[in-house]
Amino acid sequence: MQSTPLSSKGAGSPGFGGMIGSSRELRTIWHSVQVVARTNSAVLIQGETGTGKELLAKAIHEESLRSQAPFVKVNCAAMPAGLLENELFGHEQGAYTGAISQAIGRFEHAHMGTLFLDEIGDLPLELQPKLLRALQEKEFERLGSSRTTHVDVRVVAATNQDLQLMVKERRFRADLFYRINIFPIVLPPLRNRKTDIPDLVRYFVEKFSGRMNRCVSHIPDDVMEALCAHDWPGNIRELQNLMERAVILSPGSELRLPDIDSEPVIQEYAACKTRTLEDAEREHILKVLNEAGGVVGGRHGAASRLGLPRTSLIYRMRKLGIARRKSSELADGSSPRAVAYSMPTANR
Repeated sequence: MQSTPLSSKGAGSPGFGGMIGSSRELRTIWHSVQVVARTNSAVLIQGETGTGKELLAKAIHEESLRSQAPFVKVNCAAMPAGLLENELFGHEQGAYTGAISQAIGRFEHAHMGTLFLDEIGDLPLELQPKLLRALQEKEFERLGSSRTTHVDVRVVAATNQDLQLMVKERRFRADLFYRINIFPIVLPPLRNRKTDIPDLVRYFVEKFSGRMNRCVSHIPDDVMEALCAHDWPGNIRELQNLMERAVILSPGSELRLPDIDSEPVIQEYAACKTRTLEDAEREHILKVLNEAGGVVGGRHGAASRLGLPRTSLIYRMRKLGIARRKSSELADGSSPRAVAYSMPTANR
């Protein structure tokens, strides 16, 4: 079995802003970063979960004239509206029960620097007008205060949602969307920049080998072929997690992929090429859908179990031909909800 040593082609050292790869898509993004970084304009980074939006936001900050000032991040999906308002704008002593002292918010912490608003599509509607004012006027009031606070902050926002659709559905304010969408950057999914996969694989293998004091120095050609063929619905995050598991499972110098139970899509491709990668992915998604009772979205739905946005899973299902079965098609008398989805007849 042939294998490629990491040292022969480099281990995929970090590129701009720590991002790995040299694909045309990544070079185009880097050009956009260089164009906008030294301005004070708001940037909206759009891309699927796991594509590296926070890393790109940090790159914009580091290339800007604000690079010596703080880079402050807030995850808008991580807390309810009341707590998020307090986190962003701070509060005065006695503003609410338990507010025993004054606290400044993330906007003030980011003064003269960059504020990264991650998952901005999850920002509650009732909080959007106050954020809009802070972005436009560069001023706000802490909770429990009538005194206006002024800040100089550059905002970079990120989302994996379709904000334009959310505006049409009145789930996101149009004026706020136009304010943050001054300079949009779209991060492509990993399946659209597959030439970067070898560099990413080598980088993560070297990183985790060093961290775990392992000596994984060769990647078999069929393993790299399997990794490059996969669509990576979880993007770079999925690849990174798989490489960490692979290094753990590699006792010698050659990289070994996880076993068939822990990573069926990749391992089945590498072990048996009589079945296509697309077939394996289809079956894996079907398995998770049926385990979720046919529910795609929600906290306990298939998308959450797969670590994907609901829209990304629906896209994959359509591409793979996965459709809901009608009750009349259930010949074994099973509950329609228990086996709500199946693969096309041609793929059975």
